[in-house]
Amino acid sequence: MKELRIRVLAGVFVIAGVLSWAGARLWNSVGTLPSVPLAAPVVLALIAVVLLATALSLRARLKAQRDRVPGAKGVDPLMAARAVVFGQASALVAALVAGMYGGTGVFLLESLDIPARRDQAIYAGFSVLAGIGVIAAALFLERVCRLPEDDDNDHAGAAPAA
Repeated sequence: MKELRIRVLAGVFVIAGVLSWAGARLWNSVGTLPSVPLAAPVVLALIAVVLLATALSLRARLKAQRDRVPGAKGVDPLMAARAVVFGQASALVAALVAGMYGGTGVFLLESLDIPARRDQAIYAGFSVLAGIGVIAAALFLERVCRLPEDDDNDHAGAAPAA
């Protein structure tokens, strides 16, 4: 499984933000801009909490397994792989959603004197922060589930000692 690259996440965030800003300008010129839901930052924050809790639980279980603590519950490799895939997918979606709300929020900064638009800009800002929290928790989960480097593979082609 390949590691998630921060450059990819940043690229998704920036592209989504620019497209969202342009779309918000266009949409506002022909009609009323759709609102940023209050649930957006809440849902993103909940996903970040789930990812962080999963990472902390796996880290504790892996440490107990490494230290050979009696009665320690091991980590199923398939479960760890599923957790990493969930984290990577969540990080990519969070980068997209945070970019989208970030672009909309930047557009809304032009009209902060209107109370409804100010509230929408605040919700968009919290959505971006929660999206960054999801990305941070996903990267932490990925780091927790990383396999240690295997030094034996470096010498696999060497002839055995006689």
